[in-house]
Amino acid sequence: MNPTKPSLVQLDLNNPVFQSQLLNLPKKEQGIILGTLKKLMKMNWDQVYMDRGLKWEVILSRTGPDGGRLYSFRIGEGFRGVGYRHDDWLRILSLHPDHD
Repeated sequence: MNPTKPSLVQLDLNNPVFQSQLLNLPKKEQGIILGTLKKLMKMNWDQVYMDRGLKWEVILSRTGPDGGRLYSFRIGEGFRGVGYRHDDWLRILSLHPDHD
């Protein structure tokens, strides 16, 4: 019997706030963010949680849709993404300057 391979992360980039923020960035920064999104698409959730470069963190001060947890993660040089997990989907809501 073969163990089941973990599902890869699926991305939902349809939030209008995220789209507006991404499209208003300079092309160089857009490219860096798109590189991180491509990386995420090749990962399963365990890899996302353990990846030190993403710095995946729960946001305790706010809740997401339906009261779920929101998370912050490094999405590119100088930026963090905010989103939430829904089954295998990472639904990205917005971009924010990274203050690390």
